[in-house]
Amino acid sequence: MTALRGSVSSAVLSIGSNLGDRLGYLQSAVHGLQDYVDGPEAVSPVYETAPWGGVEQPAYLNAVVLVTGQRSPGQWLELAHTLEQAAGRSRETHWGARTLDVDLIAVDDVRSDDPALTLPHPHAHERAFVLVPWMDVDSDAWLPGHGRISELVSIMDTRGVVRCGELELSP
Repeated sequence: MTALRGSVSSAVLSIGSNLGDRLGYLQSAVHGLQDYVDGPEAVSPVYETAPWGGVEQPAYLNAVVLVTGQRSPGQWLELAHTLEQAAGRSRETHWGARTLDVDLIAVDDVRSDDPALTLPHPHAHERAFVLVPWMDVDSDAWLPGHGRISELVSIMDTRGVVRCGELELSP
């Protein structure tokens, strides 16, 4: 990994919830970020999406948040876990229902095959619920090792990613 502890880096976080007050949990993540960074640079619109991973569960609300701060990739991952814990996340079923899921999608152009932190996120290029909201906040975004987000989205089935026009997150 190239980003060092304490150096300024930009990260892409995907947030999702499908239990309880879904929008409230997403908002708690956005507000929680303000305790650790100057605030999100951008917050995508909210989307309702079908669950991913084959486990029977309710639909998700998803969004993407772009942040910058003095954090290493590992520190961004720790922050993601801190936000999940604050929302009462439990890890009982892999790809199961959750109050809050915060995935670290990318940190600058860092590439890592470390099992503890794979960057970019190993499934991001396959997930319309990540790429569609990300494209909303950065239409020129590039996923390291996979290409331009808009090109990836153009070849995906995005029918299960529905923008919730009436729902929004405040930064």
